[in-house]
Amino acid sequence: MLHASKDNLITSGHKHIDAAYHNAEWLVTAFASTLVFIIFVMQVYRIPTGSMAETLRGAHFRVRCGQCGFRYDHDFISERYGMKNTANPAKKMPIGPRSSRCPSCGYSEPKPIRSHDGQYFVYRNGKSVPAYARTVFKGDQIFVLKSVYQFFKPRRWDVIVFKNPTEPQINYIKRCVALPGERLQIIDGDIFIDSQIQRKPEKVQEELWMTVYDNDYQPARPDEASFNGHPWKQPFENTGVSKWELSSTDPAVFELDSQGEDIHGIQYNDRQGNDFKATYAYDDPGSFSMMPVCSDLMVQYYPEMQADSSTGAQISKYGIAYLGWVHADGMMAIEQQMTNGQSIPLVERKCDPDDLSKLSRFRFAVVDQQLVLEFGSSKLTYDLGTDIDAAGTDRQITPQVQILGTGKLRLAHVGLYRDIYYLSSDEDNRVQHASRDNPMTLKDDEFFACGDNSPFSADSRLWTKPGLANNDKSYPAGVVPKDYLVGKAFFVHWPGGYRLKEEPIRWIPFPDGMKLIYGGKD
Repeated sequence: MLHASKDNLITSGHKHIDAAYHNAEWLVTAFASTLVFIIFVMQVYRIPTGSMAETLRGAHFRVRCGQCGFRYDHDFISERYGMKNTANPAKKMPIGPRSSRCPSCGYSEPKPIRSHDGQYFVYRNGKSVPAYARTVFKGDQIFVLKSVYQFFKPRRWDVIVFKNPTEPQINYIKRCVALPGERLQIIDGDIFIDSQIQRKPEKVQEELWMTVYDNDYQPARPDEASFNGHPWKQPFENTGVSKWELSSTDPAVFELDSQGEDIHGIQYNDRQGNDFKATYAYDDPGSFSMMPVCSDLMVQYYPEMQADSSTGAQISKYGIAYLGWVHADGMMAIEQQMTNGQSIPLVERKCDPDDLSKLSRFRFAVVDQQLVLEFGSSKLTYDLGTDIDAAGTDRQITPQVQILGTGKLRLAHVGLYRDIYYLSSDEDNRVQHASRDNPMTLKDDEFFACGDNSPFSADSRLWTKPGLANNDKSYPAGVVPKDYLVGKAFFVHWPGGYRLKEEPIRWIPFPDGMKLIYGGKD
């Protein structure tokens, strides 16, 4: 056994020389250890673009809606400001060339216009005023586990870093959606493998819900005609002789005061509020009109129920209406509405009594061909089937959403959300692979990757050129070869960063953006 002692140290007899030598020796050892760690274990990457937004962000603006105060992020595309690709300016910039749109109330700020001297201004109340400039925050900085895929196989829904097959000197980051030996189809935004839908793990699904409307955020100046081109009004509207009161004392709270078992409903008007199209607040609104409708939706709120009351929601997908109910006696039920207006039960159970004794969250979702009802810690699910057309075939019917109730209710924190939607076609015919009519079959050691910001992600769906390989070989267009896998993204440790005043370095990270990056599970 070796023992560290002064007798084992190399000395010259001069204490200053000895100290310098041993310090240098320590630095070399630390550098070598760090180098081994970076090469084989973990490395830090900065997200360069918005192809994985909202999950991971490139250079971006942090926006607070000028009407309702809802906070969201919007892409900064340097080329549109005459800057080099992925440049991150130190000075503040206005959002352009078009203004962003609030994903909750639908408000668009005045469009900025660039003058000949390089300044930006907007027209407000008939006058030209300087455009509001915002800080451009750097992309998220993440930890990537390297070499993990040398020992373990990638799993579906993992966020992977890999070398771009057509430009191997560039690293890409996307989500793995298909594995070797699988036949992939992307249909109506969902992933199908061998004609069976692939459902997202719970934590991944939670990450991918996107806001359509949040009732906690009410516009300050609703009369302005800038909410999707018209003045704002509450997008939830009473149906028939409904007794819901939507703004008596608090516009962020819905109240029902009724007697008997009659069901009272309020329906979301997608022509008044944000529609159900697969749009991203992160992206340029110029693309919004071309996006397809997303029919995987979720309603949530916090109900206060009195005796003999019930609270619920109805979501229609492909023209078929499904209902989720929670009754004051604790019974949870999922139902399907028939063409004659009657409802038939699909599944039911009692909720945890503790969920009734406190203010619990109600959620009802139609997602990945599955019905999910949650109340507090209690959960109820119903499988619509995994085959391609198991949930219906009439995909042209616009979905509808209602909130339902009987008795006396008070609902707070009402929100409507949509699922991520992977595009399998577009107006420019850029999508090349894995559509319903053009499936993608992967061979050994081949993977398929898509960006979470599907409309603005250069990923496997769009690649037309074969990948480069050694010895004059090539990889099929559209695949990520195993040889090009770099590692698995697992933690955002430095989301953007800001400064207190005008320091040259943005040295303070946003703690609300530090998070684990969830992926697949067995």
